[in-house]
Amino acid sequence: MLFALICKDKPENLQVRLDTRPEHIAFLEGLNGEKKLAFAGPFLDADGKPNGSLVVVEAPDLAAAEALSAADPYAKAGLFESVEIRQWNWTFNKPASA
Repeated sequence: MLFALICKDKPENLQVRLDTRPEHIAFLEGLNGEKKLAFAGPFLDADGKPNGSLVVVEAPDLAAAEALSAADPYAKAGLFESVEIRQWNWTFNKPASA
């Protein structure tokens, strides 16, 4: 099953994001290597600066998706104001390999 992790950064926490980014990227690369990552990227504010994340993961159930979300270095660093996890269905423009 696919789950969308919809993460909103705490206000004024851009530096936390920037400082933690290398560990976050390594975490996503690990998920990708395990075939657990569908896609990911930041939400941007009006100035083009990141202020949240959309991460879509493959997990057997909601509990596993929650565990992946909690393991993200951004989450561990306290970057997020909120994280919404929703089961998601990739309907259009799904790559053949997904």
